[in-house]
Amino acid sequence: MVFLMSNKNMEFKDSRIPWIGQIPKHWEIKRLKFILNERKENNKPVKTDFILSLTNEKGVIPYSEKGAHGNISKDDITGYKLAYPNDIILNSMNVVIGSVGLSSYFGAISPVYYALYSKENSNIKFYNYIFQTSVFQNSLKGLGNGILEIRMRIPMSNLNNAFLPLPPLNEQEKIAEFLDKKCEIIDKRLNNLERKIKSLKEYKKSLISECVTKGLNPKNMEFKDSGIPWICQIPKHWKISKIKYYFNFSSGLNITKENLIESGIPVISYGQIHSKENTGTFIKDSFFRFISQDYLKNKKSLVNKGNFIFADTSEDLDGAGNSVFVDLDLTMFAGYHTIILKNKCNFEFSKFLSYLFQTDLWRSQIRLAVSGVKVFSITKKILANCEILVPPLNEQKEIAEFLDKKCEKIDRLNENYTKQIAALKEYKKSLIYECVTGKKEI
Repeated sequence: MVFLMSNKNMEFKDSRIPWIGQIPKHWEIKRLKFILNERKENNKPVKTDFILSLTNEKGVIPYSEKGAHGNISKDDITGYKLAYPNDIILNSMNVVIGSVGLSSYFGAISPVYYALYSKENSNIKFYNYIFQTSVFQNSLKGLGNGILEIRMRIPMSNLNNAFLPLPPLNEQEKIAEFLDKKCEIIDKRLNNLERKIKSLKEYKKSLISECVTKGLNPKNMEFKDSGIPWICQIPKHWKISKIKYYFNFSSGLNITKENLIESGIPVISYGQIHSKENTGTFIKDSFFRFISQDYLKNKKSLVNKGNFIFADTSEDLDGAGNSVFVDLDLTMFAGYHTIILKNKCNFEFSKFLSYLFQTDLWRSQIRLAVSGVKVFSITKKILANCEILVPPLNEQKEIAEFLDKKCEKIDRLNENYTKQIAALKEYKKSLIYECVTGKKEI
């Protein structure tokens, strides 16, 4: 549906607002307070105990879906505010990084949130799209009070004075309708790509687990009861042993972030081990932080090819047992909060173990042994007594080589899907911005 003139024929004017740039000549620029109202209705006395929360990815969701534990008592929520369907909900401290969304619910919201509803001259969906643009979010950074720019609380009095484009109401409605349709298509593509990535990751985990516990040709093998809790049966000719017979143990350097420099000797610390980039099988350049050559005298904290670096703490139980395998001939250190496993065995066996260590089956024994409540600690003793599977050397090599090739293909596919997701998200942001500032013909 065409409702704007062709860009070639359309007259533009300078909005004099940096984030907006040029707009159609018949559009206006107004402060937010003349377009949107803040909803100031409180929850005292309690009108609802249905709590709403806000996430960057999902927008406004019921608090119960956020995964938080426990319930908020009615006494606690008397200080909350009320929000209604079609209110824009934004987090006054996180709006600059995208913590904003359109509510589909009636519920109570935290005092740190604002609920905005439309005046007669505005379409709430149109202005929700404006709030989704990173260009507009970035323009709000100077309005906050605080130390960290991305954690500054923006007072409503400051937000009220932010400038917004104000097209005629019928154009707002048509732009919102156009974006609803376009974004629905984009979101379906994004969901499809994310499902493919999730499916491939699950397949990769399943493949690794099957190969390192059953071998490459389980149909042609005899099996025996392993006698250990985390795995039932294993190939009859495989052995079971403990890590301590194949590795020596050492600790990473006792350093902090203050000891890191821009270039020097690479060091891998627990932050990199817990990184989302970590697949557990090898070290990436992005893992590297650097320290000065003065630390070279600390030889016990040096790591070599075939070694493992385990994080000795984790903030969640799933992270207990996170590690990286060193497959590089490079002088490097393990950093703070790490345990180094220095191999006494051959590299091929270490490579096989790099896959075994990734499996949920193997890591389950660590999760049962670690201590802690909010932070879970792993010790050298726990690792030393963890049981491992020991296939014959030729099978170790065959399994590792097979998984190297298969996992490389899977990772390459996922990398391609991830790039497509990034491109689609960038396109979506660009499309929204072009539409809500009148630069795109619709």
